[in-house]
Amino acid sequence: MKYLIVGLGNIGNEYQDTRHNIGFSILDAFAKASNLVFAENRYGSVCEYRLKGRTLILLKPSTFMNLSGNAVRYWLNKENIPTENLLILVDDLALPFGALRLKDKGSDAGHNGLKSIQELIGNVYARLRFGIGSNFPKGHQVEYVLGKWDNEETEKLPARIDKAIEMIKSFCLAGIQITMNQFNNK
Repeated sequence: MKYLIVGLGNIGNEYQDTRHNIGFSILDAFAKASNLVFAENRYGSVCEYRLKGRTLILLKPSTFMNLSGNAVRYWLNKENIPTENLLILVDDLALPFGALRLKDKGSDAGHNGLKSIQELIGNVYARLRFGIGSNFPKGHQVEYVLGKWDNEETEKLPARIDKAIEMIKSFCLAGIQITMNQFNNK
């Protein structure tokens, strides 16, 4: 069984370790803990992780956020992975910092990465929403989303990323319903 785990983010040093790149950060931590190395490939950086008879393809798209759907569609087709085995890791302004919510479908909620994916494959796919909070003055959403984590967030981030990795593994081993029941309101 194959799974495509996609961390959304933007390529380039100026975006590294920003709130909008939490998808990349989660996959980087996953790979580091598992001694995996990402390789540049078509539409993104990719590595494979084996988990109890399952193959997880970790993908960090190189298409920039607004065109993430191109990378997702390409890798789903290339690896012949059904959309029910797709998990998108995405930042979410509507959730407080560090909150993690797994959903099996939904709207793009104004997120350009999800919008791009939904334009190409529809809206029925799992997404793990990582709360980045909304602590910014009116009119400064872009600066906040593309900004670096503050000191308090930076201190708490590793534990929340570890929890996200647990949820990814559970999604692949136990399925979405059990994982949502086990983790969503914790």
